[in-house]
Amino acid sequence: MKSLLRTAIVAGLLLGAGSVFAAEVTPVGTWKTIDDETGKPKSIVKITDEGGELKATVVEVLQSDDGPHPICKNCDGERKDKPIEGMNIMWGVHKDGDTVWDGGKILDPKTGKVYKVKLQPSEDGSKLTVRGYIGFSLLGRSQEWQRQQ
Repeated sequence: MKSLLRTAIVAGLLLGAGSVFAAEVTPVGTWKTIDDETGKPKSIVKITDEGGELKATVVEVLQSDDGPHPICKNCDGERKDKPIEGMNIMWGVHKDGDTVWDGGKILDPKTGKVYKVKLQPSEDGSKLTVRGYIGFSLLGRSQEWQRQQ
């Protein structure tokens, strides 16, 4: 009887562990953006999934040449001269394969330029490679964002 109980417990633990490892790593969550030129944290960004489309909003600006609450002075259209905190900077991103999300756009609030974007989380989900590019993915630059708890 004891061996049957032990077997049931071990089986339950293994099944539970298997479901944890099978969980999909996704870009959805809160991230600290790291500047690819300086290596310093720039902002906190929250990525959400709205019906299969990923969007990102700036929650907090950590470092800016324009002070603690910068505006998007180089942006065009509805974003022009609006606060960067609370701004939607990424939209239209969809899952493409097992570990890549792309097909959307990302805004660089510093320059006001909009780029195509590709996202790829690390295997453990603690880091996110964010690649902004024009035309082909080879013509662009990448940042590594760190997941926040």
